[in-house]
Amino acid sequence: MIETGQKHTSELTVSEDVTAAKIGSGDMPVLATPAMLALMENAAMLAVADSLADGETTVGGHIESSHLKPSKIGDKITATAEVTKVEGKKIEFKVSAHSNGILLGEGTHLRFIVDRNRFIEKLNK
Repeated sequence: MIETGQKHTSELTVSEDVTAAKIGSGDMPVLATPAMLALMENAAMLAVADSLADGETTVGGHIESSHLKPSKIGDKITATAEVTKVEGKKIEFKVSAHSNGILLGEGTHLRFIVDRNRFIEKLNK
């Protein structure tokens, strides 16, 4: 059972592959906002993964976050997601990202519990 307060922190080290210039969200060699958001989503997914029934997973439905500070190649980034509300198959999270104790961004994220096989089957119809 998923409960409020469950949390997880995911980490990455900024590399060329996750820069704005490489991803195409900008033209600078800094952490791309989409990469920061993906790390936040990863933290949310993992925060509840062990609480799901066999065959279930979660999918992202909405994410909203600031991106306040740039991060250079080599910087270690941590993203934390904490469950703030559970309503049936809908899970809401508070998300944040930091580097060296500095807040990079914060916001909210919404995920839905789905049956993995049914979700994929619907794609193939």
